[in-house]
Amino acid sequence: MTDYVAPLPDMQFVLKEIAGLDAIAKLPGFEDATPELVDQVLTEAGKFAAGVLAPLNRVGDEEGSRLENGAVVTPKGFREAYGAFAEGGWNSVPFEAEWGGQGLPWSVAIVLQEMWSSANMSFALCPLLSQGAIEALQRHGSPEQKATYLPKLISGEWTGTMNLTEPQAGSDVGALRTRAVKEGDHYRITGQKIFITYGEQDFSENIVHLVLARVQGAPAGTKGISLFIVPKFLPKPDGSLGARNDLRCLSLEHKLGIKASPTCVMAYGETDGGAIGFLVGEEQRGMEYMFTMMNNARLSVGVEGLAIAERALQQARSYARQRVQSRAVDAKGGEPSTIIHHPDVRRMLMTMRALVEAMRALTYLNAAELDRAKRATDEAARTKALLRAELLTPLSKAWSTDRGVDVASLNIQVHGGLGFIESTGAAQHLRDARIAPIYEGTNGIQAIDLVGRKLGRDQGQAMTALIEEMRADAKALGAESDKDLAAIAASLVAAIELLAGTTQWIVERLKSGLPQVLAGAMPYLELAGLTVGGWLLARQARAARRQLAAGTSDHGYLSAKIATALFYGTNLLPRAHGFAAAVTAGADSTLRLAPDQL
Repeated sequence: MTDYVAPLPDMQFVLKEIAGLDAIAKLPGFEDATPELVDQVLTEAGKFAAGVLAPLNRVGDEEGSRLENGAVVTPKGFREAYGAFAEGGWNSVPFEAEWGGQGLPWSVAIVLQEMWSSANMSFALCPLLSQGAIEALQRHGSPEQKATYLPKLISGEWTGTMNLTEPQAGSDVGALRTRAVKEGDHYRITGQKIFITYGEQDFSENIVHLVLARVQGAPAGTKGISLFIVPKFLPKPDGSLGARNDLRCLSLEHKLGIKASPTCVMAYGETDGGAIGFLVGEEQRGMEYMFTMMNNARLSVGVEGLAIAERALQQARSYARQRVQSRAVDAKGGEPSTIIHHPDVRRMLMTMRALVEAMRALTYLNAAELDRAKRATDEAARTKALLRAELLTPLSKAWSTDRGVDVASLNIQVHGGLGFIESTGAAQHLRDARIAPIYEGTNGIQAIDLVGRKLGRDQGQAMTALIEEMRADAKALGAESDKDLAAIAASLVAAIELLAGTTQWIVERLKSGLPQVLAGAMPYLELAGLTVGGWLLARQARAARRQLAAGTSDHGYLSAKIATALFYGTNLLPRAHGFAAAVTAGADSTLRLAPDQL
């Protein structure tokens, strides 16, 4: 088992060169996010992740959470770790000081999320769901609801969940059957929800469930859904806990991975005529409000893909440096070599490294655009940033989580037969990573969102603006005298033009050929993610060359940045041709067989 070490140099480099943290710190409300403070926060977070959370990762996988007499018992050490997490203020980093938060940018908080998930993804899921509940209440809660719930949620004294899925509905949330009946100043909630992460736990004294339900007389489908606060214990006016609400965890799911995270089947209103719930905002706007949580969570899930990939990369690299097997082809003498000297192992490690660095740049940029969308002083700048953030979110979620699975699988391959054995720990990373392409909207749904909603709403204008920015950067890169940068630019230009052509193809067919467009949605998302990743690595390579020319002492790190971008450009970006062909020419064959022929 390899210990986790937060990759602070790369995190800091990407924050500066891609996220633009220096400019974000000048936005209203973010003035405290100085480079010195952020570096201190990241350093201390790295220590907590490595020293407290990472040692529990294997424990959580082996023990799992269990249900005893209706109560969830988390694995040894998890409850204490959560107490230290909340006491250290880590739950409050990106939230407003008005409610007890620290007011730091999301682009800083997303770096911490990477650390938490790399160190212990099962643990990190609890604060991830709480942050979604906080975001929803900040945006849509009443003043009284904010005063009651936000300080406790932000401090970590209470945790939050999101309750969407039901046994018969799955991703079709509009088919839910949970009911809400008005009773005075509250509602009575009855129904059952599944896949509720940390729906019950032993971390906190209260759990605040945000539950989707349909009020009596509301229309069918998503338009008739409302959102309710349903706390485990009903708060008294003074903030102390009152009576236990009519809700309980019926069972825990037995899962492929993230075994320490309790995935609950929750029942509302079984014994006392309905659980007491409080309407958030207005009736029949629940899906709109819940998307505040879901969009927040989708970026965070993308970070999980990055995080597991980083942990797998660290493990594979360490193993390859130690494992002695066979003699390298260029070795002198007859002694066997460590496997890191073998070209194919180098290829796998470079693939892992390049994908990790591309994912990091993508998700950090996505978070930075959210910061600009919230705090930029100019309305036009806020609108531009929001459109860019919304465009990048399905890429962050889907492309990053699929690549996280790829990288975790390559880690097993680097280990060979030992990777298939649980004792090395490599298998856990693959098992944990596999859920991320599924929850918070499957990656196929993300692809449909990208082509159907994000391209369709403005006829591809937001994507075209991104393409033009990438073209300008590629042109500037190609004008550099450095041969490596020129080679990176040549590969990037080819991918950008393929993305531009397929974008236009989709936009032209959105009204007349929707089945064909949707059949090619996933290859299009793959093409977009691959290209954007190449663009962001190219930007990093140019920044690294600039710093090297200025005489920066960290020559090894910066030269590796350029080499990684060159590898991505020559080994991974050529895949763009296949994805583009699948978008424009592969749809008809995808749909040729009738459903009963498949």
